Amino acid sequence: MSITLVLGGARSGKSAFAEQFAEQSGRPVVYIATATGGDVEMASRIAHHRARRPAAWQTIEAPLALAEALGQHATADTCVLVDCLTLWLSNLLFENGNANTGADVIDPGPRFAQQRDAMLALLPQLPGEIVLVSNEIGFGVTPLGAVTRFFVDEAGRLNQRVATLAQRVRLVVAGCPIAIKG
Repeated sequence: MSITLVLGGARSGKSAFAEQFAEQSGRPVVYIATATGGDVEMASRIAHHRARRPAAWQTIEAPLALAEALGQHATADTCVLVDCLTLWLSNLLFENGNANTGADVIDPGPRFAQQRDAMLALLPQLPGEIVLVSNEIGFGVTPLGAVTRFFVDEAGRLNQRVATLAQRVRLVVAGCPIAIKG
């Protein structure tokens, strides 16, 4: 079992790097996509990612139940690529309007913690090669609004916890990967 976390900002090249890393593993790749179409711009982003992936890769859509998808598709002879943890976290946070965007106290509902904790508990038990992509969004100023601060905080906490479990962590800046761990 091997876990690699690939971090970077928006359009940093993190997904392309993770895809190249998965391709070079020499294993069949299962691509777990967490994005949902939502609007025209996001649908365009998804189409761009799809067009870049090799046709031989199996694609699984798991916008919410990531632990379940990982458990079903990680095998000793596969490389599972999850793109991305940040969108998955956002999907959980805003599922069914759970997060009141005008509230001072954010309550994402019980599924948020259940799904996050299930994925983190399962991750070190998975066989094969696991590559996880996530945005590093904590480099900026403290954002305005409780919901945005909550999201930035939770994304940072998730990245820290996954990095603790990972054998390798790479930060991608302007298309250049930097070894952070391993």
